[in-house]
Amino acid sequence: MNVQASFPRWRERSVYGPDNGLPVLCDVDVVVVGAGAAGVAAATVCAEQGLSVVVVEQYGFAGGAAVAGMSGTICGMYLAGDHAEPQQVVFGFAERFRAALHDRGGITAPQRYGRTWAGAHDPLVWREAADDLLLTAGVRVIYHASLSGVIMAGDEYLGVVIDAKAGRTSIRARRIIDASGDAGAVARGGGAYRYGDGGRIQNPTMFFRMGGVDIDAFRESYGADTISPPHVSEALVDERTGGADLPREKIWIFATTRPGELMVNATRLSAEDGRMLNVVDPEDFTIAEIRGRRQVRAYADFLRRRVPGCSDAYVVDTGVEAGIRQTRSIEAVEMLTNEDVVGCRKRDDGIARSPWPIELHDGARPKLHWLENDWYDVPYPALVPERGEGIIVAGRCLGAEHEALASARVTAQCFEYGNAAAHATVQALRDDRRYRDVPGEAVRAAMVASGSRI
Repeated sequence: MNVQASFPRWRERSVYGPDNGLPVLCDVDVVVVGAGAAGVAAATVCAEQGLSVVVVEQYGFAGGAAVAGMSGTICGMYLAGDHAEPQQVVFGFAERFRAALHDRGGITAPQRYGRTWAGAHDPLVWREAADDLLLTAGVRVIYHASLSGVIMAGDEYLGVVIDAKAGRTSIRARRIIDASGDAGAVARGGGAYRYGDGGRIQNPTMFFRMGGVDIDAFRESYGADTISPPHVSEALVDERTGGADLPREKIWIFATTRPGELMVNATRLSAEDGRMLNVVDPEDFTIAEIRGRRQVRAYADFLRRRVPGCSDAYVVDTGVEAGIRQTRSIEAVEMLTNEDVVGCRKRDDGIARSPWPIELHDGARPKLHWLENDWYDVPYPALVPERGEGIIVAGRCLGAEHEALASARVTAQCFEYGNAAAHATVQALRDDRRYRDVPGEAVRAAMVASGSRI
């Protein structure tokens, strides 16, 4: 499915030739598009391996969905099961970043989420930790600039074109790491991708934080699990029946690093008529954010009235943007399949473990499929577009089937996809190879040598 069929008023493909007449901002080994979890990992590791690196980010800070979307937790590090304490199985750059947050007081201890665990982070500290990692590694960071096109010769990507208030310029690069989350560089070059299951994708959401909470009273009523207990879900259904704009009855509430504060994942965003919103389209994105802010007020009002400890609480803020779970997924050299996930498939070319459940927000209620005491491996070829040379992806836009992506898209794994893309880039440049010819086993070995456990 291509974007032109969905959004005919928008021109997606934007290709410039090598002799395009644009100013050249720089000529580097690697340009990383996007500074979310995957982009920060990719840029940092590439630079630490001696490559010249530029990272381009549309916001004035790193973090992507974790910060702008306030997704708020580092998910995907711990096994699911009947464990009294969290059992960590994902390390590498994900653990490195978690430790950096911990050292700054920017992440909680793991909190119970159903049958697994997740730590909630402070979005400001996340930005600061990312800045320090990038600058210490020697990455050239360009905030407030957006991808507008790619430079190509035939099927080979040779750089990117970016727009900012200063105008338009180009960055020439020997390799591109597309960590945009939306496969933006792949799509601008005409690469193939899909939207979920025949165009059906997961709902966006609007996260928010509430201050002024009596945490002890809240915990005594709500319980230790961050997933809402039955009495809260039943109260939500009751109020929705009475006309309140509370579409989800299974909501998730995490304590934050700040006293008296909660981070809430409760909203479900669709159009007024129930139509699915695809936030690649800015009009759909706008609808999601306006409706999201309204739903935040409705949920905050519910919490004040119906949940002990929240009677004097107030909304601190929402995400800068709606939380995005899914847009484009590349058509990869090899796709991560639904069966790979539910079967907990292990692979010699796996570059990331994921113990996270299939957490599918698609339609009227979330679907959770737990991977009990196990994990699957994400294969290296899932990061490599089936068509196009000189480009690799990192982050939630990897090649994955719909339900598989509902597990594979979370933060810890995105850190490791960026880590893998970096090591693949180092090997591709060192050996003058195409990404598709770099052995996944070699990427895996380099990651293990640097601290990943696969």
